[in-house]
This record gives sequence, C-alpha cells and structure tokens, in this order.
Amino acid sequence: MNIHGTDVRQRALTLLRGGVKNADVARVLNVPVGTVGYWKHLDRAKRGECPGRHDPPCPRCHGRELDEVAYSYLLGLYLGDGHISHYSQHRVPNLMISCTEAWPGLMDACEAAMRTVFPDNRVCRVRRTGCSNVKVYSKHLHCLFPQHGPGKKHERPIVLEPWQQGIVDAHPWEFIRGLIHSDGCRITNWTTRLVGGERKRYEYPRYFFTNTSADIVRLFTDALDKVGVEWKTLNQSRAAVTVSIARKASVTLMDTHVGPKH
Repeated sequence: MNIHGTDVRQRALTLLRGGVKNADVARVLNVPVGTVGYWKHLDRAKRGECPGRHDPPCPRCHGRELDEVAYSYLLGLYLGDGHISHYSQHRVPNLMISCTEAWPGLMDACEAAMRTVFPDNRVCRVRRTGCSNVKVYSKHLHCLFPQHGPGKKHERPIVLEPWQQGIVDAHPWEFIRGLIHSDGCRITNWTTRLVGGERKRYEYPRYFFTNTSADIVRLFTDALDKVGVEWKTLNQSRAAVTVSIARKASVTLMDTHVGPKH
C-alpha cells in the first residue's frame, strides 16, 4: 500500500528532477526525507542515472601497488589498538584505530597511513570521550589484515602471512613504531645515587610495550632483534606481558627511529 499516494510521489519526483533538495521536498510535501531519498534513488535507477559502485582496486586481489612503509606502520597500529567491524547499516566493513586526544601527532600519522594504504577509500575521524577513532572503509580489509577474526586478539593465533612478514622484515622500524604508538610508551625513570657523598637524583629514559597476546609480543620482540635493540620482559602477575627497553644504546636507537608520542 502506498501511504503517500501516487500523486504525492509524482509531485516529489517533479520537484527533485527540477533540482529541489530532498529536505525541501520532504518539508513541502510533509513526507519523511528518507522516503524522498528512496523515491529519488528508484527514479534515477529507472532512468539509468545511478553512478557505478565505488570499488577501488585491492593490492592483494587486483595487484594495485601497496605503499609498504605506510602499511608496516598501520599493521603495527592495527595489532595494538585496531579492530575491524561491519555494521549492519553499512555496505562495507571498517578498520578503526583508537587514538587518545593527548597525542594529536599520533592521530595525524595514523590518518596519513590509512590514506596512503587506501588512497581511494573514505577515511574519517569519529570523536569519543577522550579519544578519536580513525576509520577507513573498504571491502578488502580482510585481504590486507587477514589476522581479523571473531573474539579478542589474545584469544586466537596471530600469525603474519608470508607477504606481510616480508614487508615487516623490509621495514621493521615502521612496524615497531606502530606497535609503540598503539600499546607502548617512552617514559623517564629516576633513581638516586651517591656522588661524592651526596645523594643525587639520576634520570634515564626507557621504552615499554605491553600486550596480552603472546603472539603479538613475539612479533614485536622479533622486530627488535632484527634492528639490534636489546630488551627484556618484566616479571608481573597480570596476564599482559610488558617488554622493557632500557639499555642506553637501545634507547638511543629507539629515539632515532621511533621517539616519544606527541
């Protein structure tokens, strides 16, 4: 049953074809704007005026060139603070990286990496309390991030595909930076020592990385081994594992290639 009647629909189509906006048509005819949009879509489809489906090529499916530097960084961010979801009202899934508002530079770097890896896809930021979710929509997310699956990352195996491992091996610092930017930090520790009979405060920087997934921790430490960074795990009672980087030469390497969040 057509609640609004054929006459109302025809009047709406006449106005729409004349360039009147959906909202104005809805207001004039007292019809929900969603209904007006639906009528417009059907009318354009009937006349063959609907644009083609947006279907950007995929590096895995279609052989499109992939920026490996940006991908290695984005992969680190995804393994730390990212997840893929598919809302029922959206046509394609989205990759979302949660970034705290305290680090605007990190948020900018995340968005830049997404735009570089997905140059033809929509990237946006959604503000939440104390953070922003940086998101990209693509139906090929599972192709580029095959680690996606049901449940939490630490409850399922996280193993890189050979092509991913090749990228990480070629660009380990970008991968390390992504993991530090997601689940790591650079802090300044301090202690006291006697100098000439006087107790003085001594400060030194160190890096930490904490994650509950043993597989992700191993990927991080394997990358550290590759670039010559010394590390150790801390003894703690909780399930998460914390990796500490405190030796001066290793911290210097980290400062050169990663640096503090900003």
